[in-house]
Amino acid sequence: MSGANFILLINLSVAGLLAASFMAVAFHDVGRAPARWFASGYVLGMVYSAIEFSIPAFSDALLPVVTAFAVFLGATIAFNVGLARKYGVAPPWSSMLLFLVAATIVVYFVQDLPRQSLARMMAYQLPYAVMQLVGLAIVWSSRQRRGRLDRILMAVLAASAVQFASKPFIAHALGGWGANPQAYLQSSYALVSQSLGTVFALAMALLTLAILVRDVLAEVTSRSETDTLSRLLNRGAFTRQAEQAVLGAMRQGVPVALVIADLDHFKSINDNFGHASGDRVIETFAGFLREAAAGHHVAGRIGGEEFAIILPGTNLAAARLFAEGTRSAFSALPIGGLPADNRCTASFGVAELHTGETIADLMRRADEALYLAKNAGRDCVRVSAGPGGEWSSSAIVINSRSG
Repeated sequence: MSGANFILLINLSVAGLLAASFMAVAFHDVGRAPARWFASGYVLGMVYSAIEFSIPAFSDALLPVVTAFAVFLGATIAFNVGLARKYGVAPPWSSMLLFLVAATIVVYFVQDLPRQSLARMMAYQLPYAVMQLVGLAIVWSSRQRRGRLDRILMAVLAASAVQFASKPFIAHALGGWGANPQAYLQSSYALVSQSLGTVFALAMALLTLAILVRDVLAEVTSRSETDTLSRLLNRGAFTRQAEQAVLGAMRQGVPVALVIADLDHFKSINDNFGHASGDRVIETFAGFLREAAAGHHVAGRIGGEEFAIILPGTNLAAARLFAEGTRSAFSALPIGGLPADNRCTASFGVAELHTGETIADLMRRADEALYLAKNAGRDCVRVSAGPGGEWSSSAIVINSRSG
């Protein structure tokens, strides 16, 4: 058995293991459409390896050669569809399928060219390079935030495209790819080509598996840190992320403020209209916070009807305006399940971090401001002016109550 035959058998086994790995991910979570497409790509890779291995048994290898080409190109297309599903990009179905048909037709007709001609070799290898570049373009065009693994995957896709485009020249340098298709596996080029294929197939598979596992773990973490009803951070997650946001603001030398809000008369809403109505009030208010918050803000539900949001880069005056805008908009909104003339309100406490304070100090002062807002009749905003407990006169002019 030649070295190329041995590598081809390894490729067959590797493709099977990788297909099984992606199917395991898909079965673990039936919503993992990318994993199913990746698995399909490596199943097609197995079929390709099996066809290549069987070619020496054919007296006329035209059909298996063209079929092997189409199957492997189909494998790259399936991989690209998996990438598109993973990165939220619409798969370029029509373009890829038309390219598959056109490239297969070209490969069929170039079989009449001299076997060692550069045009024939390039007709066989360049379509693979194009599909790798399509995969690169899919990842690049994604609006999702790309991390280190995603950037490495793009680099590997680019390198894979280069190795496919360079294979005709490698074949020429090594004396060709066999006198006929049946002799391909005995050539030095076959050993190099199959070895390169193994390296890149493993690299892309391991990277995509790592990316899928990373996203699964991130989703599990998000679920454990997210309050189910409000879809905001729960108290523990809010505290951790708020501490990080405060430290980041301190390093950058920018102000950071905290707004704490508490729904007014929430117990009476549950008592008079039922817990389903109370849940809708919480969902509605949380929606206001999500819409109002910027990407660098940290919002959470820290109690039954109590919410908090950290505002890095925001001073006390701007945080007060944020709180007042949220208060005003929420108090004017009708909520399903409640009488048309009933309006829900919330009270707000606002504080800005001062030098030498901790996140605990900041939350304590915002809580004290919220307590003053409740005592002032609710549906209003109160501001902590400083760590000494002083309260500015401007803080108590914001007092618009609905009763």
